[in-house]
Amino acid sequence: MRNTELIDFLQSKLASSVTNISTPREKRVFAETTVDNLVAVATSLKEWGLYYLGTITGLDSGDKFEIIYHFYDDYGLIFNLKVFTPRDNPKVPTVTTVFPGVFLYERELMDLLGIDVEGTPPNRRYPLPDDWPAGQYPLRKDWKGLPSVEEVSK
Repeated sequence: MRNTELIDFLQSKLASSVTNISTPREKRVFAETTVDNLVAVATSLKEWGLYYLGTITGLDSGDKFEIIYHFYDDYGLIFNLKVFTPRDNPKVPTVTTVFPGVFLYERELMDLLGIDVEGTPPNRRYPLPDDWPAGQYPLRKDWKGLPSVEEVSK
């Protein structure tokens, strides 16, 4: 039932901002949006009743990055909203203006994948240590690992 209500909402109120809507099973809905529409869509979803943003998942697809925002409500409905950003200039806006508690997930996107989350409140690195080498993103498919001590000393 909630699936249908959410899909109706997405198709009627966010039709120009949300695409590729699917519902593979009860209480699971998937869709996509653009980087430019992300904050407005997140705001609308919260107003509709998806009060929680449980986590954010970043994926390296090779030629682009996929970022999946996992929303849920009080009734067990899970909504996964996917955004794509180009690999050569990966940027997304922060959603901390709508869901303040997700800044750590955004910092993970920055530290582990090198995605610039514009507007994320300044803070220490997370989860990597503060002295982690710049430009080293361990969840990127092309990451070769840190150079060995022998390589650095040459």
